[in-house]
Amino acid sequence: MNEDPREFRRRRIEAGLTQTELAGRIGKGRSRICDVEKGRAGLTPKDLKAVAQIFGCTVHDLLVPETTEQPSGAGRSVA
Repeated sequence: MNEDPREFRRRRIEAGLTQTELAGRIGKGRSRICDVEKGRAGLTPKDLKAVAQIFGCTVHDLLVPETTEQPSGAGRSVA
């Protein structure tokens, strides 16, 4: 999945958990949490759901926000 690395880290710290503690609670290694926070790896939907439950948020809260900007020229009519 496409977790937002900064939001993921912010919520982990806000929850008072180290990378090792969070990893242990979802059955992963600390390096996986580190990779998620650096944007190098993601979690499975199952693991992401578990993390959201630990953080007291929704899975959606942890995902990279979609941009609503349209590409340059989009919406213009061509005459």
